[in-house]
Amino acid sequence: MLSNTVIKTSPIIRRFALLVMPSFLALSTTLISCTSTSENTNSATEPKADPAATKTIALKTKVLRMGYQSSGDLVRVRGVLEKRLESLGVKVEWAQFAQGPQLMEAMNVGKIDVGSVGETPPIFAQAAGARIVYLAGRRITATSGKGSAIVVPKGSPIKSLAQIKGQKVVFQKGSASHYFIIKALEEVGLKYSDIKVLSMPNVEARGAFIQGTIPVWVTGDPHLALVEKLHGARVLRDATNIGTPGGYYVGTREFAKENPELLRIILEEIDKNGQWAEANRQEVAKLIAPVLKIDLPIQEIISGRANYRLKGITPELMKAQQNVADLFYNEKILPKKIDVQEALLTSQEYAAITPPTLISEK
Repeated sequence: MLSNTVIKTSPIIRRFALLVMPSFLALSTTLISCTSTSENTNSATEPKADPAATKTIALKTKVLRMGYQSSGDLVRVRGVLEKRLESLGVKVEWAQFAQGPQLMEAMNVGKIDVGSVGETPPIFAQAAGARIVYLAGRRITATSGKGSAIVVPKGSPIKSLAQIKGQKVVFQKGSASHYFIIKALEEVGLKYSDIKVLSMPNVEARGAFIQGTIPVWVTGDPHLALVEKLHGARVLRDATNIGTPGGYYVGTREFAKENPELLRIILEEIDKNGQWAEANRQEVAKLIAPVLKIDLPIQEIISGRANYRLKGITPELMKAQQNVADLFYNEKILPKKIDVQEALLTSQEYAAITPPTLISEK
């Protein structure tokens, strides 16, 4: 792992930090690593790219800077983007972040071009003035939400979600867990103000949870599976049917406008990788387990309930995303109302970057 990169904090990031994390760590501590990968573990069963589709493409950039979270990224591990883009003269650089808010922070200051996050981080980034755009969504499936949960330690006296009233609840503010806990509280007649919120990234919170200093934790895989299987954590509610529009691939507006052909290739390869992954979940586990240093049986659980496929940006999807933004505003978590339409490309621009498989969702 390379040493952390020191990045000066811009006014946008100061506003972002004030929105989501009063004691927000500097980017130098949340940017976990930056690497350029050349590994390629593609299997023969992977859908093949059309060579003709890349012969006459003129690209403005020679370096694609991708952001991913500490939970891992199969696209990076398999090297699918590197393989496809090498013949086009485009190098892929990867930067790892603790969670979605930190990834969005780096995008805000121009350190990465494209990254994958949950439904919540782009909302806070937009509220802080970031020039971002939604590129593609993640498909909702029968397993959606199973990899995120509200958990308590094995010996906790808390037996139901309603009993977390007045308790300290730990999660990363501005992450998908933030939306999840608000919706879950609504189900049992509680308000956000009924809990004591402590913002902490998953990579830091896991140790504290294992030591018993965190009474309630909102987290996701791989941390969820690890504390469930190794430490007996009890799930009060997972995120199944929580009403989320799902996660997104997000990019800077400048990159999206200048590189539509490249983005189309990127999204196509990511979705092809997802198609392979959902048909080969055991192989996925074997690839990811050594990268995350997780026992294979636990990684098989994680890979078995993960979602890998993408879907195109549609008015219906953005209406659902607007509802998420409105919820944060109504709860007085966002200081101003935002319009997610301002973080969209034009219909013509989406037509240029969206592969047919994302439109048909087949």
